[in-house]
Amino acid sequence: MFLTRWQKRLYLKKLNRWSISLSSCDCTRTHSTINHESVLPTQAQVVICGTGVVANSLAYHLVENGWSDIVLIDQGKPCGGTSHFGSGTLGLFKPVAERNIIMYSIKLYRQLEAKGYDIGLKQCGSLNLAQTKDRMIALKRRIAYSSPTGLHCEMLGKNELKRLHPFLNTDDLEGGVWVPEDGVADPQAICKSLAKLASEGGAHYVTNCHIQKVVTEEDRIKGVHTSRGFIHCEYFVNCAGMWAREVGNLCSPKVRVPVYPAEHFYVTTSPLPGIGVDLPCIRDFDSHIYAREYNSGFLVGGFEKIAKPAFLNMKLIPPDWKKDMPSDWTHFMPYWEKAMSRIPILKDAVYPTLANSPDTITPNGKWILGETPEIDNYFVAVGMNGNPLQGAGGIGKAMAEWIIEGKPTQEHLAFDVQRFLDLHNNRMYLQERTKEVVGRHYSIPYPHQNEYKNARKLRCSPLFSVLEKRGAVFGTRMGYERPLYFDTTYNGKGSPPEMPPGTFYKPKFFDFMLEEYHACRESVGIIDMSSFSKMKIQGKQDMNDDTESQCNGVVDWLQSLCTNDVNIPVGGIVHTGMLNERGGYENDCLLVRERENCYLMVSPTSQQTRVLDWLKDHLPKDESIQLADITSMYTVVNIIGPKAGALISELSQTDVDINVQPFTYKTVNIGYASDVMMMAFTHTGEPGFCLYIPSEYALHVYDRLITVGFDYGIRDVGSLTQRFMRIEKFIPFWAEDLTRDTTPFEAGCNHVVKLDKEYFIGKFALQRQKDQGITKRLVMFILDDLDPDKDIWSWGLEPIYRNGKFVGTVTSAGYGFTMEKLVCLAYIRRPFTDNRNRNHMVITNDYILSPTAKYEIDIAGTRFPVTPKIHTPCVNINMQKVSDDSQYVPKVISQIPRN
Repeated sequence: MFLTRWQKRLYLKKLNRWSISLSSCDCTRTHSTINHESVLPTQAQVVICGTGVVANSLAYHLVENGWSDIVLIDQGKPCGGTSHFGSGTLGLFKPVAERNIIMYSIKLYRQLEAKGYDIGLKQCGSLNLAQTKDRMIALKRRIAYSSPTGLHCEMLGKNELKRLHPFLNTDDLEGGVWVPEDGVADPQAICKSLAKLASEGGAHYVTNCHIQKVVTEEDRIKGVHTSRGFIHCEYFVNCAGMWAREVGNLCSPKVRVPVYPAEHFYVTTSPLPGIGVDLPCIRDFDSHIYAREYNSGFLVGGFEKIAKPAFLNMKLIPPDWKKDMPSDWTHFMPYWEKAMSRIPILKDAVYPTLANSPDTITPNGKWILGETPEIDNYFVAVGMNGNPLQGAGGIGKAMAEWIIEGKPTQEHLAFDVQRFLDLHNNRMYLQERTKEVVGRHYSIPYPHQNEYKNARKLRCSPLFSVLEKRGAVFGTRMGYERPLYFDTTYNGKGSPPEMPPGTFYKPKFFDFMLEEYHACRESVGIIDMSSFSKMKIQGKQDMNDDTESQCNGVVDWLQSLCTNDVNIPVGGIVHTGMLNERGGYENDCLLVRERENCYLMVSPTSQQTRVLDWLKDHLPKDESIQLADITSMYTVVNIIGPKAGALISELSQTDVDINVQPFTYKTVNIGYASDVMMMAFTHTGEPGFCLYIPSEYALHVYDRLITVGFDYGIRDVGSLTQRFMRIEKFIPFWAEDLTRDTTPFEAGCNHVVKLDKEYFIGKFALQRQKDQGITKRLVMFILDDLDPDKDIWSWGLEPIYRNGKFVGTVTSAGYGFTMEKLVCLAYIRRPFTDNRNRNHMVITNDYILSPTAKYEIDIAGTRFPVTPKIHTPCVNINMQKVSDDSQYVPKVISQIPRN
């Protein structure tokens, strides 16, 4: 990052830049003055709040698509906010979804340069360093999944690193990754260039204008009140950067935009001898610093382990905010010392200058994009987490296409604004989380062992304190505390147990998980699953409406949304998907029919905001259907194992083996508690029952289960064990195996699709797939030759090869307790060919299971043979008889909703 006053001279023009050929190139063009004024039009199709690099990219792409009725409003002047700060680095060594957006950004910036804009673009490459063996594993894992998907990256030793960067101290390094396509550019120059092009295309810039209120009508954008008057608009886009949360509060209902600025420190040096413009960027992850050449010297910044949230003692970001960003050498000195150790020539810098500028941080360090759930046509594109330049080009394109098409044109589930709840927008929460998120940019991403420590214990099951005393180690999902596993060595005294240091090998707590699994298979396991999203769907209660009409309305509406037949008897349960027009998943859920005109919908935890908004978007206009989020009303526990039926029968005084059929529920008493919904399914694929307990009864019911269950061998079980069990049962998982771009046929969920129904969203797409064949298929792979006690585990994202050619990427992975082997799920396609056509790309069972096919998985650079399966492997289940006269054995289901 650097301030405008240090921008005395841009990088040498057209030195060591990307080559590009365009049919028309105006090489005489420079970034001249942007057309802007203080007069506010009375109406516009799109109003964009902000004129930073993301906002200007969006305006540019709207203009490129023929939309010119666009107004950008800024409280200052164009490009005058925080967009002119930034390291200017362009890094592609990212997960695929993020990398695709950054790749387009680089492509766009190449085009700007080819048109003659002096934007300081140069392809200098980057070196990503490792000081520890674990960091090397993390980098090798990233190389493994990056290389076959199109990124050139390679692991280098100390001598090779030194050759590429002669000023680098490599004595304490294990190695590093060279990414030659990475580069740098001037954020301010790109911001102004995009603004000029947008302005030339018809976008109207209004400066020194403050937004006072965003006006809605029937939860849809109507217009904007500003300090210069009112403007009607059809779309509003919040690109306000660190002010985005405050702008989100300027409407009714308020819009959640959980971002908060962190102080970001960086040092710029005077020119140093021998420093050339072709030096690669340095990312020293273990030192939490980065460095790049800047004006023949260096720019060095850090992502501190404990960062400083900005403006802590202020309710709002002050108008003269730059005065409240003081330098703090005491805070940054440890990182500057690490930088001087890594690049010793920095010790020769005369009067290095420390600057402090704000970075906009999100609760999990990922961008926030998309249409908000609160207001239709209100879009958000914020939360660049320290580097707005990287994503700006691709984000602008993606958001423009979403506005124009009315739906996203590419997968961005990880960045969706609908991944948040109100708790994420709490200012105190954001301040605490920001301290930690900054440093996690450079922390080692240990899978399932890298939980946040700050801003915890917000959403807790009524059982939280009891489970904590029983040794639960918690993780969070949607802010909900969920037991990951139970440390049975904890006696309830002293500090609760914490997760041990992470690893890419067998988890250090694996033995606890193994005990939990055996309880589920041999006796009784109990899992707190309360975090699941729960929605009530029912017909509007109206004395003038007859019951039959209400019933038909609810059923007909759900039938139009669901792939399965939901017209089941009262007391029945059905597993179904809800799709988009392309046949991709929007929701994977259970529907429980409580009454003729009332259903309970159970969805994955992460769907709580998103699926409710999706359902609301499809509600009939006559308001005949009512939706209610009742997630917190019920505490949910799974009772799993061959003795589960006997335990529930004793506590409920009901012979559940006879009276409760698979995929049905019955309301029973448990102990002294009434109205407990006992459902004959589990969330693990194992036999057992799921209890939906009114939350006020939760402690009592849990106490009864544990006390009476002692004689049955009952044991607490965590969500990580549950996860491994569902993978072994070949059960796909929402947001990993099931996304908006995967269909039920591709995921092997044919059984939840009823194409003989008259209509449901996505039916025609599925019918085409059935007729033409699918081009990808979810396959289970068993790692027969991997030693779980010695080798690095598969954790997800690893590439799969068929006869030496890349065919897919692992979506979920875990340990198969029954098979005693690692298991993973991955979508398989045919390898790319130049003469590709659909008939040649169809995936069949014969192709997957061909005896000539040799499959391998690349785990951190080592390939292991794997065996494909298209169905759950046969596993001997120890179904212990619960009584001599038992008639019913709970059914092991093949699909359940994901948390």
